[in-house]
Amino acid sequence: MISVKNAPMKVIVRGNSVAAWCCARILQEAGMKPALELTGRSRLPAIMLSENALSLIRDVFGQPALFRTAPRITRRIVKWGPDAEPRALDHEAIVVSEQELLAGLQQGIDLPDPGERADFTIYASRPLPGETVEHTFGSRIASAIGVQLKDAADSSSCWIESLEEGWLFLIPTAVDSAWLLSVGCPPESILDRSRVIAERIASMDGPAGAFPASPRILSPLCGPGWLACGTAGMAFDPICGDGTAHAIREAILAAAVVQAIAGGGNEASLLSHYESRLTVGFQRHLASCVDFYRSGGSGTWWDHELDALYRGLQWCSARMEHRGKFRYQLIGFELKEVAPGPV
Repeated sequence: MISVKNAPMKVIVRGNSVAAWCCARILQEAGMKPALELTGRSRLPAIMLSENALSLIRDVFGQPALFRTAPRITRRIVKWGPDAEPRALDHEAIVVSEQELLAGLQQGIDLPDPGERADFTIYASRPLPGETVEHTFGSRIASAIGVQLKDAADSSSCWIESLEEGWLFLIPTAVDSAWLLSVGCPPESILDRSRVIAERIASMDGPAGAFPASPRILSPLCGPGWLACGTAGMAFDPICGDGTAHAIREAILAAAVVQAIAGGGNEASLLSHYESRLTVGFQRHLASCVDFYRSGGSGTWWDHELDALYRGLQWCSARMEHRGKFRYQLIGFELKEVAPGPV
């Protein structure tokens, strides 16, 4: 990692999330002394981390054995589409709660209190700078509820099923328990509408918590003296399962941008690169969502959400229309300038 010696820039990372701790860790390893301003919010009961996401986390935090004993998912059972039959696919992932994930990331990191002054702020949590607007592409609401499994043999498989109005995702967390994510479909009607996942469930544990599940992005994503990272900047549809990995990649880029600015780089150019890269990543996510929502079902609910995704793709295209070639390339944890000219 790059070492920024005698850098006068004081950096505050605001948040208590994967993105916040990744930014803080990378900047600390680079020789800077970021302060961390912790914020509180509700935590996800279960996060499924792919091997790619887990590898990124272990690399950033220097913990090759992190979550070695966490519950593992080895199969993904998918019933996607009105007339589809369930398909079993090999899958490699672990399952942890968000609280367990954050506790693992905090090991060995000692950061100062933020104080009153900051030359640069990384927003990994709300509230955000007042000049920003959040654009949301869809209206889908998700609910998460704990369930008991009928068969312990199902504890190593995750299950995905599309319904007439929405879709379900069953994530085992132990031999006999799991979390059920329902998008679009009201929790009270899940067992009546599901053909596949309902057969795995013995009982539901209690009232479900609801939260927005549509892709959303902040505009602008950065400005003089600040940038937004993680879910403060973008939120992904859970259907793609890459939100955590993307938050880590955002944090790596965010930290590289801050290091480059602290080292005397052109702030406006570096922030423009950051915004463009994140917009391209969001555009790619929307395109993946289109594939899922185009094949998942037909009818008013699916058509409405698909139309919103198309609007999002148009929005991204308009944002990128007058951008030039990228001037910087991320190599490891550092940004290198590779080509002159407008960003």
